[in-house]
Amino acid sequence: MSVVVDGHLTVEQLVSVARGMEKVELHPEARQRINRCRSLLEEKIKKNEIMYGVNTGIGELANVVLTPEQVEKFQRYIVYSHAAGYGQPMPQEVVRGAMLSRISCHAHGHSGLRLEVVEKLVELLNKGVTPVVCEKGSVGACGDLSPMSQMALVLMGEGEAFYQGERWPAREALKKAGIEPVVFQARDGLATINGSNMITALGALEVDDAWRWLKNSEIVAGMTLEVLNANMKAYDERVHKVRGYPGAITSAENIRKITAGSELLAQPGKKVQDAYSLRSIAQVVGAARDSWQWARQMIEIELNGAADNPIFFPEEEEVLTGANFQGVPQALALELLGTAITTVCVLSERRLNRLMNPNLNVGLPAFLTRGAGMFSGLMLSQYTSGALVCENRVLCTPAATGSIPAAADQEDFVSMGMTTALKTRQILDNAQAILAIEFIAAAQALDFRQPLKPSPAVEAARQVIRKHVAFLDEDRPLYNDINKLKEVVQRGEILEAVEKVTGPLA
Repeated sequence: MSVVVDGHLTVEQLVSVARGMEKVELHPEARQRINRCRSLLEEKIKKNEIMYGVNTGIGELANVVLTPEQVEKFQRYIVYSHAAGYGQPMPQEVVRGAMLSRISCHAHGHSGLRLEVVEKLVELLNKGVTPVVCEKGSVGACGDLSPMSQMALVLMGEGEAFYQGERWPAREALKKAGIEPVVFQARDGLATINGSNMITALGALEVDDAWRWLKNSEIVAGMTLEVLNANMKAYDERVHKVRGYPGAITSAENIRKITAGSELLAQPGKKVQDAYSLRSIAQVVGAARDSWQWARQMIEIELNGAADNPIFFPEEEEVLTGANFQGVPQALALELLGTAITTVCVLSERRLNRLMNPNLNVGLPAFLTRGAGMFSGLMLSQYTSGALVCENRVLCTPAATGSIPAAADQEDFVSMGMTTALKTRQILDNAQAILAIEFIAAAQALDFRQPLKPSPAVEAARQVIRKHVAFLDEDRPLYNDINKLKEVVQRGEILEAVEKVTGPLA
């Protein structure tokens, strides 16, 4: 099944194209809208009407009117001058997502570019040609101009592209894929680059990853709750319904499903009230879930909107300039998402401390090793978790408040949304490892609790962990275990095993 683009996309559709290499089609009505809008632009050009970025310069140079001979060349020069990024190539899945996001923007028929340019973006996606795009250089206003310009270069047969696993000069990649480059005409170049689509693609992929991560955080919390014989009254549905936060209600329900049928939780000796790191999980993860919902909503609004400048309205025969390229909506959403994830990470590290500390771990051996003293067990894995939590806290410092004016103060407020998106990606990467470390410790603790049996769901999680990480009988280097299990967590292997027992977690 192809993803048919009519101007409306979900996060899941973007992921299927960006990561799953799903084919893309442009809806017939979108084609009509694009052509109708282009006709308006061409009619206005014939009448010598002045339109920003069509027959004028851009930014502080918007008052410079171009001659008819300059108009076509100008679109090429826009792309050249704006392809000024720095750094390593953006992951191909991000660039593919940005291309799809831009196609969706154009499908509304408010951008004024030619249909041929949009069809060329579709062809690049479907034939697996991915522009090489530097990670850094976007300030997230006037769109992601630097990275989007590297994408536009490839449409013209310039720059570089990945094709069939190799990096090529763009013209060679296009030739191998059977794609003809396009010659930009009036408006085409600016319309291709003038949106925050790289931020949006990164955000959509992060929202997708964060959803699985939040459910994994509930699974590992359930494991730790079992081995520490937590008082599960804190997860009674009534406790959360009387307060009313939907995320907390859902999180408590998931934790009840994950821990259902546990022999460990049937033991006597429970505290009247556990420490906050055991008692507050549903409230904290629930708040992160509610934050995630808002972040997803903001990203999908962007995926479904016309983010360009100027905006053409064929029905009214009008052209309006504005700032729909502004990346603040996505930036604030991703700032919140990164902060929410980091907060849950703090909780994970505190539970890890309780598993290690013989004064807090309800009879488990110190640092989860039989030979404490001779052996240090999992002691140093907590150091790593603490270091990653500290790094995430630093990364939570907002970039979205960090505007640095550009373009001779014509563009005197920018979102820095790309910086936000890049640091949120790093937060998520660290967060996967933080959960992996707690998973390793919880599995070790479960093995010490035998012959008492955990819940079926927790046992399913333990079995996946044991496929990749052996019981720590005596000290060994732990970095391989941590790195390996981080990948297991990230790709959803533990979550999949648990959901076979519980059914889909909400």
